[in-house]
Amino acid sequence: MAEPVTKSVLFVCLGNICRSPISEAVFRKLVTDQNISENWVIDSGASPDPRAVSCLRNHGIHTTHKARQITKEDFATFDYMLCMDESNLRDLNIKSNQVKTCKAKIELLGSNDPQKQLIIEDPYYRNVSDFETVYQQCVRCCRAFLEEAH
Repeated sequence: MAEPVTKSVLFVCLGNICRSPISEAVFRKLVTDQNISENWVIDSGASPDPRAVSCLRNHGIHTTHKARQITKEDFATFDYMLCMDESNLRDLNIKSNQVKTCKAKIELLGSNDPQKQLIIEDPYYRNVSDFETVYQQCVRCCRAFLEEAH
């Protein structure tokens, strides 16, 4: 029996405290529910905003998100770097050009959205309902990404 192929994904947003921890936790739950978590390395940025944690908890998702910043090694290590908006995409592309070997496919997480909402807006300066909107977008996008990448 062949060994399962391990893939890796890094979720990225501006502060890495709202959108990326939500998308990381959603994706982690999806692969866990499908019993394929051993096939994936999943990460994102910093400690999540309490509102992001609360939104996830409302959907029965626990997060063990740890603080970290994007490194040059991430571009050579991860298969996918999925970001939330054009600014994140631009920043990642600039940084990837400073790395000798970039294997990561850098794209917007929203490019996987079946509802075609390309941008996942930052809810940080908004209200709690905007975290729910981000969560729902992340669920749709992560499901579609997993189907494509699996």
